[in-house]
Amino acid sequence: MSQLMPPPPGVSRLPTLSAGTLTCLHPPPAWRPVGLELCPAAGKRHSHQGLGGGPVGPLVWSPRDSAPPCLLIPGANFEYIITEKKGQSSNVGLIRLNRPKALNALCSGLMAELNQALEAFEGDPAMGAIVLTGGEKAFAAGADIKEMQNQTFQNCYSGRFLSHWDRVAHVKKPVIAAVNGYALGGGCELAMMCDIIYAGEKAQFGQPEILIGTIPGAGGTQRLTRAVGKSLAMEMILTGDRISAQEAKQAGLVSKVFPVETLVEEAIKCAEKIANNSKIVVAMAKESVNAAFEMTLTEGNKLEKKLFYSTFATDDQKEGMTAFVEKRKASFKDQ
Repeated sequence: MSQLMPPPPGVSRLPTLSAGTLTCLHPPPAWRPVGLELCPAAGKRHSHQGLGGGPVGPLVWSPRDSAPPCLLIPGANFEYIITEKKGQSSNVGLIRLNRPKALNALCSGLMAELNQALEAFEGDPAMGAIVLTGGEKAFAAGADIKEMQNQTFQNCYSGRFLSHWDRVAHVKKPVIAAVNGYALGGGCELAMMCDIIYAGEKAQFGQPEILIGTIPGAGGTQRLTRAVGKSLAMEMILTGDRISAQEAKQAGLVSKVFPVETLVEEAIKCAEKIANNSKIVVAMAKESVNAAFEMTLTEGNKLEKKLFYSTFATDDQKEGMTAFVEKRKASFKDQ
């Protein structure tokens, strides 16, 4: 964790990086902790909620807060992930899973840090899209089995085991998974929580939980079936067999396949295209597409119409259509 400089005169208290709700008084904008950026709420009292009952680390805020993240740092001293801002306008957040010796196995610490980074990029008004990736050998080879092997039914049920894993699926900003190497078990489930999946040529997807005496527990049976259909999903889940990147594209799980070395770059390019559109309208479009998995066709069409009508209450709709008529590039303000 980054070390903070001593507080300046007149500041009695700094944010406490611990779990639970707290009230803090940020230092004035003129003072900056080493390597950190202060949020626009500096100098104002507001509350923060720890994530998942554990340490919140260097990114402290809550989706319930009206304030953006307090301490948001691309490249913060995480243990299991690396975060960066990418794109010509620095409007793409890149999160790289970084536990290579364990093939990015999804331990509780990694998932807590991932959720913190997602919360931070979600709250950063400059961010228009997020890219989630791993290493060339593995996106994520699954959950950390050593953490799971001694779990009991009582602990799983009472503690709502894995309930915090689906934060990716609830981020309003589009998330692109750039998958190289293994995306197995929880790694495949994590990729499927994203809005778009790009794959490297050597990527492999699978739900092999059956081989260790259990079943997918973070959406694998549900999202995989919706993505590739019942027959292929059943085959993969009941046998533990993997599919290649090319097979995943053919089945509809992946939208594009790229060479390993250019995959992340291509995902960032796609994210930049998205980020250059109106963020509020992008969020509406994402909401409407996701509703197709939850609603009947009639209900989904009704929601689409409501969201479509809602775009006409935005300044960006006026700017976009005016720019089209005037044959110029639109300048969206996310209003």
